[in-house]
Amino acid sequence: MSSPLRHRAATACTATSAFESPAIARSTSRSPAHQRSAYLIPGTDVPAFVIAQTAEPPLRRIICSAASAIMPTRSADTANSEFSAHSRYPWGYIGCMATSPRLPDWKSVLVVVAHPDDESFGLGAIIDAFAQNGAEVDVLCFTQGEASTLGAAPNLAEIRADELHAAAQEIGAASTRLLDLPDGGLGAWDFEDLRTRVEDAARGTDADGMLVFDLTGITAHPDHIAASEAAVAAADELDLPVLAWTLSNNVAQALMEETGAPFAGCETVGDLVLTVDRSAQRRAIAHHASQAVPGSVLWRRLELQGDEEHLVWLRR
Repeated sequence: MSSPLRHRAATACTATSAFESPAIARSTSRSPAHQRSAYLIPGTDVPAFVIAQTAEPPLRRIICSAASAIMPTRSADTANSEFSAHSRYPWGYIGCMATSPRLPDWKSVLVVVAHPDDESFGLGAIIDAFAQNGAEVDVLCFTQGEASTLGAAPNLAEIRADELHAAAQEIGAASTRLLDLPDGGLGAWDFEDLRTRVEDAARGTDADGMLVFDLTGITAHPDHIAASEAAVAAADELDLPVLAWTLSNNVAQALMEETGAPFAGCETVGDLVLTVDRSAQRRAIAHHASQAVPGSVLWRRLELQGDEEHLVWLRR
């Protein structure tokens, strides 16, 4: 099955007032396996593939027209209606799946993340739910999180490695594999190397599917984005499904307004909306003592999310 991401027309206008007269310029994805198209607003360095979540209809029309220019089978009207149906990755996206309250029945799940704590802060309740359903969950983490400004210490990488292993056990992960790629540098790292590492891990665990952050990186973090892109590219090679954690648009908007951080959400409810128990996730978070500090936006996000998690299919 071809990737739902082969053609992406996007812009990160989460605050459209900053782009009063946007123009769309074409750029090429760095993933040769996907040969995807991306669209940038000139003069910005925002990720090319983040949909204009809060764009007003005129701006959406511009984006949709740009998409239709490279997708002859998609008129601007069609693209615009698809944008309304599912705002994230509308062109080439698999389609708007019926919302489901159930996780897929995978026996083996590979979780691909960028940093120690991503597995708990972001995916903890979902990993726990998979484990409770009887799945074997393995975590591949690309970096040791050594560049964090929190808990700064000469041996921070070692501290965070210990935190990862303890936290992963708390949420039911069967194993963790911690690589030593540069924290903050995944976006510039050789993409084929990232893809190959994910592919090798998926083969080694006999994964039925992958769980990742969505392609906005949740907060547009380049490491998050690179990790998820690599997972999708590996899934293309192995013909595996990829499920991504996302935020509802309401939660993302509230966090953005309260903190100024570039949270991105899904305007629709997502393909899967789960009711989760966060008990194990909160115990896992507690193991990340160097990072789960008082006043962190993490706590506010969990408060806003309540007992719901939203997920979207990146590949099925």
